[in-house]
Amino acid sequence: MIALNHVSLFEAPFVCSFWPVPPEALGAVEIWERPGQGTLARWYGGIPVHRGQYDRQLIETALAVLRSGYPLMIAPEGGRSHTPGMQPAHPGIAFLIEKAQVPVIPVGIVGSTDDFLQRALHGERPTIEMRIGRPFVFPPVDGRGAERRNLRQENTERVMKEIAALLPEEYRGYYSDHVRER
Repeated sequence: MIALNHVSLFEAPFVCSFWPVPPEALGAVEIWERPGQGTLARWYGGIPVHRGQYDRQLIETALAVLRSGYPLMIAPEGGRSHTPGMQPAHPGIAFLIEKAQVPVIPVGIVGSTDDFLQRALHGERPTIEMRIGRPFVFPPVDGRGAERRNLRQENTERVMKEIAALLPEEYRGYYSDHVRER
């Protein structure tokens, strides 16, 4: 599982283009309806997500990808922040990792602001960086009900703290106070 921060439209194609094995990616269903973005989502093996809804087909597809040994990319924030600062994450990543029993690789993307394309079209050469952290595994999740939900949220927070540790201070946002320096 590849987990990354999500500022703009550029992170997913960037990671898909340069990852050693092209990952499949989870993305908001709205992307498939947009000219250009929909084409890229299909070419790169995108999996549409109906945000805020339970989707058994999505879960089964994501788990099949992970269990087959292919990388799956997810932005745990659940959408673009439009500013460098990270937003609070949703626990879906912890659920998928728990069920598939796979490691997570934190990835911090720097430089992919919403104005990236406009700057490039006006002759600038904006820099974009992919900072890859060490893979890690979650501790087992035991318990039921609220206890299990709390443990999944703790695992989600661990992923986000690992991503935040890869980023400069201005990109950490919600996770600024939760990062231990490496």
